Amino acid sequence: MSFFLSNFYVFAKLPEAYAPLSPLVDVLPIIPILFFLLAFVWQASVSFR
Repeated sequence: MSFFLSNFYVFAKLPEAYAPLSPLVDVLPIIPILFFLLAFVWQASVSFR
């Protein structure tokens, strides 16, 4: 498992020019999950019509 994780981080490194954006890139994959949760909250607010 550690072999997989070490290789994952090798592929996940950004080029030097984009290094300052690394925190933003780490958060971006969460956005679709937030849209899914927003849809669930929206449906709950209208009683799942």
